Amino acid sequence: MPGRTSSRNRWLVALAAASLCLPAVAQRNRNTAVFQTSDRCFPCHNGLTTASGADISIGHEWSASMMANSARDPYWQASVRREVMDHPMAAAAIEAECSICHMPMSRYEAFLAGREGQVFAHTKFDPSNRADRLAADGVSCSLCHQIARQKLGTRESFVGRFVIDEGAGGLRPAFGPYDVDAGRTRIMSSSSGFRPVRSEHIRQSELCATCHTLITHSLDASGKAVGEFPEQVPYLEWLHSEYRQNRSCQDCHMPVVSGPAPITAVLGQPREGVSRHAFLGGNFFMQRLLNRFRNELAIIASPQTLERAALQTIEHLQTEASRVAIEDVSLEAGRLLAWIRVENLTGHKLPTAYPSRRAWLHIQVRDRHGRVLFESGALAPDGSIQGNDNDADPRRYEPHYREITAPDQVQIYESIMGDASGAPTTGLLSAMTYLKDNRLLPHGFNKRTADKEIAVWGAAAEDDDFTAGGDRVRLAVAVTGAERPVEIVAELYYQPIAFRWAANLRTYQAFEPQRFVRYFESMASGSAVVLSRAEYRY
Repeated sequence: MPGRTSSRNRWLVALAAASLCLPAVAQRNRNTAVFQTSDRCFPCHNGLTTASGADISIGHEWSASMMANSARDPYWQASVRREVMDHPMAAAAIEAECSICHMPMSRYEAFLAGREGQVFAHTKFDPSNRADRLAADGVSCSLCHQIARQKLGTRESFVGRFVIDEGAGGLRPAFGPYDVDAGRTRIMSSSSGFRPVRSEHIRQSELCATCHTLITHSLDASGKAVGEFPEQVPYLEWLHSEYRQNRSCQDCHMPVVSGPAPITAVLGQPREGVSRHAFLGGNFFMQRLLNRFRNELAIIASPQTLERAALQTIEHLQTEASRVAIEDVSLEAGRLLAWIRVENLTGHKLPTAYPSRRAWLHIQVRDRHGRVLFESGALAPDGSIQGNDNDADPRRYEPHYREITAPDQVQIYESIMGDASGAPTTGLLSAMTYLKDNRLLPHGFNKRTADKEIAVWGAAAEDDDFTAGGDRVRLAVAVTGAERPVEIVAELYYQPIAFRWAANLRTYQAFEPQRFVRYFESMASGSAVVLSRAEYRY
């Protein structure tokens, strides 16, 4: 009714004032065209090679990253559609919130113009529509390089509440780690409309924290906000670890080129400490999915570039993420006893970020002829884990184990969300709490002093062998009559999108969820990789 504010509208107002708020100075700037798409940057920042001939082109590497494809990500689109269908009364607010970090440029300019951010209005990616072009460009050059130092590292900057510098004299600043001389500044300004400005904050974790610290709103059945939920908080995990003292997000995810290298192909001079823009993360599966269905998803990166990116992601995971060891093996009264130690080498929980991710132990015991005497945690062709309660039944989940004695006991390092009734859920906006969070802790992480947003949940909280740096789980299985030597093989698997998170989309009769289910089922056997492995013969 006119003159009356509904509860939904009040929530939209609150959301605009909170999660979608922008700095006052930006809101006063009525020039809402503050971004350029990446094609304005590529002519100068591609064609880059090291002295040894390695291609380090900024544009090409970025184009195959999840940053570049954040809006094209079919799983994200399916998830937003699911949330809208679950909470139809809050549909506009959900799209506004979900566009914050996946379509940040179109969302930001819409807000400056007094409109809410949208998702599905822009997924056709019409090149004749400016908002669509900005949406299609994902997390792009002129987004990250315009984020100012203001408020970084504070809670006020989280959930995409970064400050875009207003600029002066018609030229907007583009922050970078190097001083740029007057001549090169003129070239960049004339070609892009930006002036390079040196600032070290571009290399600090606090910059990444703005979009990688997401506190979402929990909604009830009517779409009313009834709480907040720490959807993904890798920055806060890092801040509670020893890595905060010596390694930033960029140090790991934007590795530095060895030796001097140019940052531009036009009058480029060799620089020390050039960071690659591959944005190494954990989603090799999505990179390969984007490549396989590239025509349907209008992917820009070449097939070769995307496959190389997926391989680099896997290599990064297998060399930088974890280590597995088998210790203290013995045979007592026909039972094989051993300790399996899993070490987290990252600066945050493993896995971290979006809660669909999981890692788990695949354990085999074999006799001297290679026959399998015991197995826990085998990956099935459909992407599920054999013996995992949650994959078999969405109403259940696998607990954290101190000891593995049976094949249907699987040590899965994951976060399980619970809804208002206490049941497991994969609906982000239905989540009220974590029922389980035993993701591997980074070194230096004190679970006793951790804030609620990064806490350990479930049995792992009281497990003295689950501590900073990883976990130690006991294996005790019967091998009576087995011919020695027996062999123990322990592998740590990792899956970016767990089976249950994809399977739960099947009931949503809409284009985006059904499309993703089709994609996942066609590639499920390749949805996980082994991060690390150990063998022991006894």
